[in-house]
Amino acid sequence: MVRTLFFVMSLVFGVVVFGVIVFGVIPPPAVAQVENFAPVTREMLSNPSPDDWLMFSRTYDAQRFSPLDQINRENVGQLRMVWARGMATGTQESIPVVYRGVIYVVVPGSVIQALDAVNGDLIWEYERKMPDDVRDYIGTAARTKALAIYEDLILYTAHDGYLVGLDARTGEVRWETMAHDYKTGAVHTSAPIVFDGKVLAGRACSESRSDCFVSAHDARTGEELWKFYTTAAPGEPGGDSWGNVPVEKRLASPWGLPGSYDPVRRLVYWGIANPKPYTRLKRHGSADGTSRSAPADAYSNSTVAIDIDTGKLAWYYQHLPGDDWDEDHTHERVLLRTAFNPDPDAVKWINPTITRGEQRDVSVSVAEAGGLWVLDRATGEFLWAMPFPYDGPEFNISHIDVETGKTYINWDLVFQKDGDRRLICSFNTKSYWPMAYHPGNNSLYVPYHDSCLDMTANMSRESGFGPRFGVPRPGSDPNAFAGIAKINMETGQVQRIYTARIPGNGAILATAGDLIFWGDLNRRFRALDADSGNILWETILGGPIQMSTVTYAVNGKQYIAVMTGEGQSATRGLISQIPEVNFPRGHNAIYVFALP
Repeated sequence: MVRTLFFVMSLVFGVVVFGVIVFGVIPPPAVAQVENFAPVTREMLSNPSPDDWLMFSRTYDAQRFSPLDQINRENVGQLRMVWARGMATGTQESIPVVYRGVIYVVVPGSVIQALDAVNGDLIWEYERKMPDDVRDYIGTAARTKALAIYEDLILYTAHDGYLVGLDARTGEVRWETMAHDYKTGAVHTSAPIVFDGKVLAGRACSESRSDCFVSAHDARTGEELWKFYTTAAPGEPGGDSWGNVPVEKRLASPWGLPGSYDPVRRLVYWGIANPKPYTRLKRHGSADGTSRSAPADAYSNSTVAIDIDTGKLAWYYQHLPGDDWDEDHTHERVLLRTAFNPDPDAVKWINPTITRGEQRDVSVSVAEAGGLWVLDRATGEFLWAMPFPYDGPEFNISHIDVETGKTYINWDLVFQKDGDRRLICSFNTKSYWPMAYHPGNNSLYVPYHDSCLDMTANMSRESGFGPRFGVPRPGSDPNAFAGIAKINMETGQVQRIYTARIPGNGAILATAGDLIFWGDLNRRFRALDADSGNILWETILGGPIQMSTVTYAVNGKQYIAVMTGEGQSATRGLISQIPEVNFPRGHNAIYVFALP
């Protein structure tokens, strides 16, 4: 169902409107934009206007850096709320798209809205009618992370397994394609993203390999072009690493943040999650049912590079072989160019065959399992990696062959028999909330949680575990449970520019105004100095900050937008251990700020 509200006001020369003399005919800017819509081209997606935010992390390289600098260190303290808009209750983990003065948002309840980015007025709304039984199969798991835009279409991954193309002017459905059958338990938990005229999407899968894939569709028509299955079959690279697991039971999903894209090499980089069932005992029948080193259960917990034209695998790198604990490596891969000069005092694993000072195009990732990884994005060659946010004997891999990049699972932590209990670090370090990169100082900004996992093997359960819960790292400072790390991408040196008791699920935003914007689960939204981490501005919102933070400009004025609401995160259990914090529930809304 679509409800279109065009607030068009014809103002006659010299007429007094609401006590203000208005001269000439002045249609609201956002209404004019949708009526005279300029299609979003491939070139615009490849090199977007600083005024727009056209994909989940603004650019193909997933850097989440904005060139806008009207709001900067000197004036950010003057930020004021210019509008806010409430939303329906439900899970909210999405990032809006902004184009030429219109902000497109996902609202819980399978609703898409187009809003005037200057004042929040509703332009149109699309509400998708779901099958009556959809919750019987997917429960409340549907939580698309973002929208996509291409030409004059808004692209949406719906909870019923459909990929939907909406008219960006009106919200009318232009096409829809079934991407997967929701009755198999597959669910759109990732987001659509457009590369080279193709809209790509991932999903969570739970029953069959046939649902574990990244798909590519023609963004104009919805026609399926290819599928890349995210577990290796016999005859494929890594296909023998699943031991005796039948091919249709090889499960590892691309459930998290969508991929990034190198248009020169025409490669898509996507992160794949843990294998299922979660423990080696349940998956293989014994702890040694697969290798202790990579490859093991490929392409789980891997970076995969996919040819955009064919959907074929170009290369893959496995960060954690044969996972035993559900320690995802599924979120964004940030693409950047940097000199190779890692500091041995800061970086644990360094490839000794690479020439110091050599410039490299790299892919960078941080896992829910902890750890930071830097790979050559042309070949997947291992460059360097380190435990993150901290090192210790409970880290989930024991070592890396630095010349080959082969990783080894920490065998001391693997469940050897039913009922074994282990403490694994790290856990939920950085999940679906994206990090940011500032090219001005070659620094990656990573919001993290200093937590570990207390887990027991339980063969009576389908998952293979229980109980399982997050705990603070032993010996850690409870007042520094959450933090933002600034990591030099040439040297690997880590500077913890912000720490606090309260964690956050908010996306990091870096701007040319040398600011970092970030919010926490206790409703605090902040602007920090990108160099020192000093808090330069802070406000309190109506609910926990989730994902979402973006910046855009309309008619030369810069705005900061952030959304609040409920997310699905293990962090809530950790929050309950901080008695002085009353975890706020609900209150889904969008807030927008600007200078006076």
